[in-house]
Amino acid sequence: MLLRARIVLPVSRPPLEDGAVLIRGNRVAAVGPWRKLAALEGGPAVDMGAAVLLPGLVNAHCHLDYTDMAGLPPQREFPDWIKGLLALKAAASYSDYALAWLRGAKMLERTGTTTVADIEAVPELLPDVWSATPLRVASFLEMTCVKIVRKPQEILQEAAAKAGSLSPRRGYVGLSPHAPYSTTPALLRQTAALARRRRWRLTMHVAESIEEFDMFLHRRGPMFDWLRKQREMSDCGLGTPLAQIARCGLLGPNFLAVHANYLDGHDVAALAKARASVVHCPRSHAYFGHQPFPYRKLAAARVNVCLGTDSMASVRGTGRGKVELNMFAEMRAFAMTQPDLAPAEVLRMATQAGARALGWERRVGGLFRNALADMIAVPFSGKTGEAHEAVLHHTGDVDAAMIDGQWVAPPR
Repeated sequence: MLLRARIVLPVSRPPLEDGAVLIRGNRVAAVGPWRKLAALEGGPAVDMGAAVLLPGLVNAHCHLDYTDMAGLPPQREFPDWIKGLLALKAAASYSDYALAWLRGAKMLERTGTTTVADIEAVPELLPDVWSATPLRVASFLEMTCVKIVRKPQEILQEAAAKAGSLSPRRGYVGLSPHAPYSTTPALLRQTAALARRRRWRLTMHVAESIEEFDMFLHRRGPMFDWLRKQREMSDCGLGTPLAQIARCGLLGPNFLAVHANYLDGHDVAALAKARASVVHCPRSHAYFGHQPFPYRKLAAARVNVCLGTDSMASVRGTGRGKVELNMFAEMRAFAMTQPDLAPAEVLRMATQAGARALGWERRVGGLFRNALADMIAVPFSGKTGEAHEAVLHHTGDVDAAMIDGQWVAPPR
């Protein structure tokens, strides 16, 4: 298949005017000027017209099964929001979670995401939900220890057995200890050791709120007071939440630190040294009113920072259309907080950086030879140099989407 577009935007290199992408099977065979590839191929082409053709977006953090929990109001203190979420989860049935997962996946599919890292709070949904979506899904099985009487080893063994029993169609399975405050050092150490042995990827909510930061660094605050009767607190007062993760051996190239809003200088250096990735969720960050995200410090230390949507339970409505899981909306929200950052860099964070965080940098997140044929098209008829900005400000559904060399939304 030969695709032609007004602009081809590989992300990994400058945009091509009147460009083309040659696909063989489920792989990109070549990217280049239309005339050159048309002469080489000699067959019919699909002309995308006045559009930008670019790699599918990579959503590096999501909770698909929380999609129907939209509208949860923000709270003055983070633990109070968690209590509200736990109440919604307790009231949801298996079918509620399944339908929410599928609705969320459809939102992402319509709005340009082709790869998603999802936290699976209800792993029983797998693999059935995988078969109902074309998305490329990295599923991370969530583990918590608060108010659970089982030993950490039992919790980990159960998650590992589930992971080992699954054969993802287009993705993989990893593990997600929920957060430092909802787990124990024993579970974290054992998880780190198992992940190293099996070469699994890990993701974890880390340093999301000031309440979590105060709990670990100072042994005080609303989260410390709330949890002190529910968990052992001897791991508090020893350093920051990120330092707790480092002590337990989780930091490494296979680790995705989700949020990382509250860091000190040692934390940034530790992330950089470990070659770990950070996933920033701009609209969730704004929903909670956190302090400014430390992007500049992380970028200066060359930490890989990518973008994710988080869940519908932490996205505030704007009154300008429906709220949905949408990586274009995340890019715009992030760009508003970083007005000096080039649109090309914001797009890279939603493609290449996410692919790198998931260990798929040679497969997705760019248009290059041997990449998987995951791509989307958005309308555009302007100048080539304006293509990145046009992509950033795209709203609504994409004009076309392809995953694994198959159209999931054929060209209009």
